[in-house]
Amino acid sequence: MILYLDENMPPHLARGFQIIQFPEGFKTNLNIEVKFLPDTFGRGSKDTEWVPKIGKEGSCVITQDIKISKRKNELDLFKKNNVGIFFLKGPSKKNGLSIWEMTQALAKNWDEICKIATTHKKPFGYEFSLNRKMKRII
Repeated sequence: MILYLDENMPPHLARGFQIIQFPEGFKTNLNIEVKFLPDTFGRGSKDTEWVPKIGKEGSCVITQDIKISKRKNELDLFKKNNVGIFFLKGPSKKNGLSIWEMTQALAKNWDEICKIATTHKKPFGYEFSLNRKMKRII
């Protein structure tokens, strides 16, 4: 199972979580790989190109683009292709998270993200942040 961080996330965050997750996968029997979406599909690739591919893989995506959950055509694309989405939400619409806050939010929620990604039927959408618990929104 692959967890992709999309292009609105820092690439080094995906690489760092892959370094941490790889040996942990042996301990927990969770075969989870963490990738930066543009490393696989190219920067600026259209959702219509990569969403069907990660759906076929049974993979999930972590994004800060909370607007996906509000745009019917994009949301339908994720649903139609059975993709799981995790939305990392900032403190407000105008203020995003720093790299350290993103790291803390992911680390704090990582076990639950991995559990949901590997056990829940797709499609699904969950929202999480630094100071709020995981909440199902789709």
